Amino acid sequence: MPKAISNTSPLLYLHRIGLVEWLPRLFREYWVPTAVFDELKQGRLKGYDVPNLNDYRWVKRVNPRYMPSEWLSLDLGAGELAAMALALENQDRIVLLDDMLARRTAKAAGLTVWGTLRILLEAKAKGLTQQIDPLVYRLRDSGMWISDEIHQRILKISGEK
Repeated sequence: MPKAISNTSPLLYLHRIGLVEWLPRLFREYWVPTAVFDELKQGRLKGYDVPNLNDYRWVKRVNPRYMPSEWLSLDLGAGELAAMALALENQDRIVLLDDMLARRTAKAAGLTVWGTLRILLEAKAKGLTQQIDPLVYRLRDSGMWISDEIHQRILKISGEK
């Protein structure tokens, strides 16, 4: 099983559709930087439905030692920057990101990047679900932007189209 470093969005969206508990079944270790804990805490204080990572024993709080200065000028959140910097220091881990700029930046840095939709594909491959299509609709309903083109591509990859 792979090891992961997560940004906020995969945790948030999987929580909103009731599937966050799949993560320890898909990843041997699951690291989350303090910046992500803080983003989720701020969301909770504002009344949003977000996970409390302190409730999950399988989440380990780990912070990067260094932040590439060139990334600081990008329009990315603190959680994305911290997750990417931590992945840069631990390249044997998959970094979980959904934001397109973050994904492009991480890939340009040579990192292995998965998003929430890839997590669904892996879950299906491991037998955690029989169908991805209803889960993609649930993600959309929970606020995740997924184009029709991406939706169709995910269905094709999963063998559902």
